Amino acid sequence: MPKARIVVVEDESAIRRGVCDALRLTGYDVAEAPDGHIGLLEASSGGVDLVLLDLMLPKKDGFEVLSELRKTHPTRPVIILTAKGGEEDRVRGLKMGADDYVVKPFSARELLARVEAVLRRTMKAALEVTTIRIGRGTIDLNRRELRWSPRERSDLSETETALLKYLAMNRERAVSREELLGRVWGIGTAGLETRAVDMHIARLRAKLKDPAGQDDTEAIITVRAHGYMAGPALVVQENEQ
Repeated sequence: MPKARIVVVEDESAIRRGVCDALRLTGYDVAEAPDGHIGLLEASSGGVDLVLLDLMLPKKDGFEVLSELRKTHPTRPVIILTAKGGEEDRVRGLKMGADDYVVKPFSARELLARVEAVLRRTMKAALEVTTIRIGRGTIDLNRRELRWSPRERSDLSETETALLKYLAMNRERAVSREELLGRVWGIGTAGLETRAVDMHIARLRAKLKDPAGQDDTEAIITVRAHGYMAGPALVVQENEQ
């Protein structure tokens, strides 16, 4: 498996240099950014496996970077690095979708352990959910394509692909509409209409129906008063490592 690519967004040059050196010595591919504007560009680029994000940044603060990143990359792993260790800031960061939170000062050993734990969890999940079988069809999440046969293909939108992937990654449980709004759309849920989720699910279900009518097994199950979960028709294919 190729080495993980990590983006370090930190405005204090000494800390940024120390973190980047520790990561590179461990074997990671590292990109760095000194402010929130550059950080968002780097964090949103292709091939990034993890973002280490400071909160107190010039141009865009860390919360703003995290919020905008979640709109385009709802499942990209983020560890917040900050001196703001109060409970309110920790809870806010985690609710916005951060995967972990490390308070300064921290040791290189602790940080590397946190990085390894998040990557182990998220990269394994990403490998497991790149291809999904549905009856005689195959869903290629990387290509955003549903193939029933060499001549029967349909494209999936970025949102539809993200919905399928998130449901497949969490197939053992029901996922609320609010959670889908936060993790797939990257937006908060206070006072928002969740009908957008239902409409996207309805369109996705229509695409997931076998055009030959060979299998009517439910692909996405509605869980009353809660949300949705992956149905028995969706079978995750594990990739070889």
